[in-house]
Amino acid sequence: MWLLLVGLFGIVTSKNLIHLALCVTVAQSGTYVLLLAIGYREHGTAPIFSDVPRSRRAVDPVVQALTLTDVVVGVTVAALLLALAVKAHEHTGTLDPAELRELRG
Repeated sequence: MWLLLVGLFGIVTSKNLIHLALCVTVAQSGTYVLLLAIGYREHGTAPIFSDVPRSRRAVDPVVQALTLTDVVVGVTVAALLLALAVKAHEHTGTLDPAELRELRG
């Protein structure tokens, strides 16, 4: 939970597009921890049931799949934000979001 809050604080107070992208990544890491905490089971085993007795507790595989999907989405979002920051710097010469002029279309 703290990672998510630290990331959100960084997003709100950021004055640099690269810093903003890193703060989004930190906030995304907070969601990994949150998802894994939801799916955690005390003394749980892997969700492979071929030789495990039915009385044994297993970890929820859906939460693990969601976490893996979250990692892939996080990497994609980080790459897109960094590419946009590079293009904004090439076009305007600054990385400060307040100094970027409005887009004209």
